[in-house]
Amino acid sequence: MAKSNAKKLREKLAREGKVNPEAKRSEFVFTDMRTRMTKTKKDHLFQFKHKNHHSQDGSDGSFYFTAHF
Repeated sequence: MAKSNAKKLREKLAREGKVNPEAKRSEFVFTDMRTRMTKTKKDHLFQFKHKNHHSQDGSDGSFYFTAHF
């Protein structure tokens, strides 16, 4: 892969014995500052598009009825 111009400049500064700008970076640059939350009960209930499709075993309350005359 090709090197970016910024990376080439950083390597050139390091070769010449000058301060590398990467050394000035804070340790918080590499941390993930996003907060992650689990779904609330309301979020969990509203994620289903249709009624009666939220059971795991397939007993969704629907039935099939035939009438023989």
